[in-house]
Amino acid sequence: EQKQYELERFRIDLFPAPNELPVKKGEQIALSGNTGSSGGPHLHFEVRDTHTQDPLDVLDFFGNAVVDTQKPDIRGIAFYPVKGKGAINGSNTPLRLTITKNKAGTPLPPGNTISAWGRIGVGVKAYDRMNGQNNIYGIKHVRLFVDEQLVFRSTINRFPFSKTRMLNSFVDFEEVRNRNSYYMKSFVEPGNTLPFYETVNNGFIDIDEERDYRLRYELEDFHGNTLVYPFVVNGIRQPIPPPEKCDRFMTWNMNNAFVGADFWLHIPAGNLYDNCCFAHSSTPSANYLSDIHQVNFSPVPLHDNATLWIKTKTDIPEYRTKYGIVKIGKNGKTSWMGGKYKTGGIETTIGELGQKYAVDIDTIAPEIVPQTPEKWVANRRIRIAVTDNKSGIQSFRGEIDGKFALFTHDIKSRYYTYVFDNKRLTRGQKHLLVVTATDAAGNTATYRYEFVY
Repeated sequence: EQKQYELERFRIDLFPAPNELPVKKGEQIALSGNTGSSGGPHLHFEVRDTHTQDPLDVLDFFGNAVVDTQKPDIRGIAFYPVKGKGAINGSNTPLRLTITKNKAGTPLPPGNTISAWGRIGVGVKAYDRMNGQNNIYGIKHVRLFVDEQLVFRSTINRFPFSKTRMLNSFVDFEEVRNRNSYYMKSFVEPGNTLPFYETVNNGFIDIDEERDYRLRYELEDFHGNTLVYPFVVNGIRQPIPPPEKCDRFMTWNMNNAFVGADFWLHIPAGNLYDNCCFAHSSTPSANYLSDIHQVNFSPVPLHDNATLWIKTKTDIPEYRTKYGIVKIGKNGKTSWMGGKYKTGGIETTIGELGQKYAVDIDTIAPEIVPQTPEKWVANRRIRIAVTDNKSGIQSFRGEIDGKFALFTHDIKSRYYTYVFDNKRLTRGQKHLLVVTATDAAGNTATYRYEFVY
């Protein structure tokens, strides 16, 4: 609280020195909370490498304190033909298969025949479980064999924060975005440098003989509980579909740009994990200040942001600070990306491809609604709701008698709360509360209220 008042803001990050917060066995060190997106009150606790700050697998240190006799649970397998080099069942699109179980809980072989030719990759959807827990966990060891040869192994013991976004290359990103379903790829794209792989041919499999290829997944947890799942890929010669036509072929390790009269996109070198067959389309719209631009038709993750520019249909100088790019979801709901005015359009950054964007305008200030102010003094608590219709709340500040007042706020909620503080609030006199809220387009609302405490 002292630091919050010193910095005059609620949300802060603290970095204590190594000996600043000594603790001893049995001492309470934290309270659980429920901020952010979660299923209930919880507390984050990490074990990190002191020198690199990499998070480490806690079970490597405290695993013996955990009872676990359950094998990992496999949910699905997926097959990914390499564009222009491979085919699965005559197609160059991924094939994802759900795995069912018999009454005893044993996973059954895939219900579909899997025929392939050329170069393919494989993926698996699986989770781990522990005794007495309803949670699902990741798989510590994933091994893929082809005809008894180990072609892919991942062992996750640690993870560098600098590569967090690279996990989007570890999973089937298209499936995550479209169905919120997580398949782990058992092959490594060229721009993926995650440190926990061992592979042959980067995990890719060449199906070049007309025979059965016998594949096997071994999924193992920390305690050695292992699920073995064998399956067969039929090597059958078949035409390999050519790659789709691209508006722009983008190479993963080069600077890439797509430039049009009313739209352009720049992706710096190294931001793609693999080559991309980029496509773009635009649709006229009366609801926005620009056409609606589809920036690629399938989801593609980026390791760092790309720069996007969209031309506006109208250009009113006094409103230029109110313009912003919005992302348009499948349900038509928009999220404000913002941006800056530049040469007749708006420029912003995006973190992935595969979404729709347009230019919008926000000229309406946030709404500040006091919650039962007549009870504030009796309850020794001030509660205020703050909402915005479009660009979202950028900043909030509360002052009492011209001095900063600490309002708490849960990011999931529209409510801001101040608890009367006798150390900073003189009793027995009139006070003036001033609350100011500003949205991401710079529109500001102010609320004032006098009270005696």
